[in-house]
Amino acid sequence: MTQARLTITQDTAPEGVRVLALAGEIDHTTADTFRHALTAHDGPAPNTVIDLRHVTFMDSSGINVLIAAHQAAHAQGGRLYLTRVPAPVHTVLHIVGLDDLIPIYPTLDQALTAQDAA
Repeated sequence: MTQARLTITQDTAPEGVRVLALAGEIDHTTADTFRHALTAHDGPAPNTVIDLRHVTFMDSSGINVLIAAHQAAHAQGGRLYLTRVPAPVHTVLHIVGLDDLIPIYPTLDQALTAQDAA
């Protein structure tokens, strides 16, 4: 899935966990693409891991998508996890307190292991 400056690839890990890998910028021009990827197929997956290692920029549009995805996952009894968050994006997440709401893991394996334990 591609829109302007954002590319999203999707995979399904064991136990049905949706894994989204994003590359590029998440801003007002690409937020709808991100939102659509999170809700594609049969709606939001109860457990989703978002790999942000190739994200170069995120503004409030991306923050809003993450908050909505977190709320949707919780409403279904699931969780949202972030992994491999680059330092500039992590700083933004920390400033707005999103790192207290959504767990962030340094590796994909750690995020998937945490999901299994939840």
